[in-house]
Amino acid sequence: MARFRFPMQSILDVKYKLETQAKQSFAAAQAALLAEEEKLENLRERKAGYEEKARSLLSGSLNVMDIEENKTAIIVMDGYIAEQTREVELARRKVERRREDMAEAMRERKTYETLRENAFQEFLAEENRAEGKTVDELVSYTYGQKKQAENKKTET
Repeated sequence: MARFRFPMQSILDVKYKLETQAKQSFAAAQAALLAEEEKLENLRERKAGYEEKARSLLSGSLNVMDIEENKTAIIVMDGYIAEQTREVELARRKVERRREDMAEAMRERKTYETLRENAFQEFLAEENRAEGKTVDELVSYTYGQKKQAENKKTET
């Protein structure tokens, strides 16, 4: 039996590598998104701490300087939170782009795998046809040899 060789195997190998790279890129983007979301959560927790401190400053003896510092810290935290929210959104968009890239790489790989499978099925069909032809030739040869042997017996 002949050995199957897919003519586009090198392209399929490249598609596997591209898919692996796309998966790694997607995973890295997802990890970056989680890190950005964690930073945002930490900023929100810090702001909540400042707000809690503001409530305690207003409930006890009033120190205007401490209240103003706390108010400024809350405003600064709002700015940080707004900036971090933008960073999270950018990271989400990047994750979505990487997801699309990965899906495209997977589609391309599957296309070439389908082509390979079809080529393999054609190869098997050709092998079966060749095997059938060989069997037919052997049967014909054997039948011819028997006929020849019978003819020689009848001549003698």
